[in-house]
Amino acid sequence: MRFATAATSLLVTAWVGGMWMIGYIVTPTLFAMLDDRILAGHIAGRLFSIIAWIGFGTAVWLLGFMAVRQGRAVLRSALFWVVVAMLVCVTAGYVLQMEMAALKVEVGSMDVMESAQRGRFAMLHGVASGVYLVQSLLGVWVVVRGRSQR
Repeated sequence: MRFATAATSLLVTAWVGGMWMIGYIVTPTLFAMLDDRILAGHIAGRLFSIIAWIGFGTAVWLLGFMAVRQGRAVLRSALFWVVVAMLVCVTAGYVLQMEMAALKVEVGSMDVMESAQRGRFAMLHGVASGVYLVQSLLGVWVVVRGRSQR
């Protein structure tokens, strides 16, 4: 069981660390350094998609791992419900990313921020950013507080 616990801790740390790296270091750097905002957006979108899939897999693994270890008592675990909230956030974020990507396709090759769809894109982006922030903060809680509960 020790290996499973170590592997689970590593997965969670990689997921949360990846979220923080991509969301708060890599993406702002892309937009600051690349003159082509469309390219920066495509790269950032792909990175967010990758970390979302890592999040799906890790959350499902962690929820299953905790359920097997704790049985029905898992439903009284704060860690369980925080991971459920993170899974909801990652799912919502992924749906919002797909909406933004569809909007980019609809607009074509020009920058969506220069199109008539600017307001809709900005709203979707703002909601996605808020969801991502909540997910990131919940992730810190899981890494810091959840280690003793796994």
